[in-house]
Amino acid sequence: MKIGVFTVLFAQRPFEEALDYIRDAGVEAVEIGTGGAPGNSHCNLDSLVDNPDAQSAWFNTVTSRGLEISALSCHGNPLHPNTSMARADDDVYRKTVRLASQLGVQNVVTFSGCPGDSANAKYPNWVTCPWPTEYADMLKWQWDDVATPYWSDAAKYADDHSVRVAIELHPGFLGYHTESFWKLREIGGEALGVNFDPSHLFWQGMDPLVCVRELKDAIYHVHMKDTWLDEPNIKRNGVLDTKQYTDEVNRSWIFRTVGYGHGPEFWRSLVSELRLAGYDGALSIEHEDSLMSTNEGFTKAVEFLKSTVIRESPGDAWWA
Repeated sequence: MKIGVFTVLFAQRPFEEALDYIRDAGVEAVEIGTGGAPGNSHCNLDSLVDNPDAQSAWFNTVTSRGLEISALSCHGNPLHPNTSMARADDDVYRKTVRLASQLGVQNVVTFSGCPGDSANAKYPNWVTCPWPTEYADMLKWQWDDVATPYWSDAAKYADDHSVRVAIELHPGFLGYHTESFWKLREIGGEALGVNFDPSHLFWQGMDPLVCVRELKDAIYHVHMKDTWLDEPNIKRNGVLDTKQYTDEVNRSWIFRTVGYGHGPEFWRSLVSELRLAGYDGALSIEHEDSLMSTNEGFTKAVEFLKSTVIRESPGDAWWA
């Protein structure tokens, strides 16, 4: 495994300056946004897709520093009921898949998307309960009429380009937990896997260690981000929390830098479970900690992971 980082942290820095800073911190892999929620400050899709000369120069900017690209990321909502928004996110997705294929990058990270409540909807509608029965009917329509046709085609598109799609399981979208991922896998086959981010699982009451053991080789990419669970607030209000992420004192949970929501024992166990699952890719740091600066959150995460990551292949069990 290698320590990586999602470079959106440094979107305000020039690409080469960001890469130098990342390399000097001891990071070995970068995940680069191509559009959608992460933006494209370090990767202009339209100037790179189908342009070998531009690709070579851009790719060399990364590899000449001893870094590798773990994924291209285009988190968006291609199922959005606003068709112009859905088309825009789908366009970014397909261009990202093509660019990944042309560069030899194995993974594209995105969201599953979330439709509205009907063909006439204006906004996405994330269903969290089966009653009143309209919700169950709505959810069935979302899967059968929107997600299935889209991801059948989008997964085939990735497979045709020899690229894996790592779906980040994220509340607010159809794919948000283990069960909903397997439903996506039934639709799209092995072209679809998981971008495993434990921060979105903690607050739902899920055990990331159990999830890794179930998902196994369906884990295509990993984000390293923690969550602090505020037990008094959870006991008062539960975990479905719509307060702003910057209202830290009143929220039931907030995102934290690795090690500030769960201790070293958990993260060492997670890395060990990933090893058992056969994962040997990047552990990509994602900083969304509202209590720390980007620099401090990033550097603390790197130092924490240096003592946690398993780098070498296991030797022979001479004692067995």
